[in-house]
Amino acid sequence: MNAAVHIRPERADHPQVVALLDALDRYLGALYEPEANHILSVDALLAPDVSFFAAWQGGRVVGTGALRRMPGEPGTGGMAYGEIKRMYVPHEARGRGLGWVLLDTIEAEARKRGIRRLSLETGIHNLQAVHLY
Repeated sequence: MNAAVHIRPERADHPQVVALLDALDRYLGALYEPEANHILSVDALLAPDVSFFAAWQGGRVVGTGALRRMPGEPGTGGMAYGEIKRMYVPHEARGRGLGWVLLDTIEAEARKRGIRRLSLETGIHNLQAVHLY
């Protein structure tokens, strides 16, 4: 029987999180040229305008996702919005709905922070992400 999954705020510099983010970077690096990857660094994920979450199961991190608050700009009518960043569930943890649970958590955090609009970018070669979003 699988242990329960718990989504909770986590520091992006936690060693298990860093290992997962490194795996995500390698995965994205295999799909896209460096200039096509808009990756937030661990330091950027520690900024006060970022809420970072980790999915924990059985004492290990099995997924990540972040919400970054962005200032208003002309395309949003001056309204602040949120960007979904660093969503990742490694291959061995996929197929259990973790991506949906992480997205629900990020959306709830956005509502809590008064963010009414979310955006994200994913490339056409990241088929799992395209399917999820």
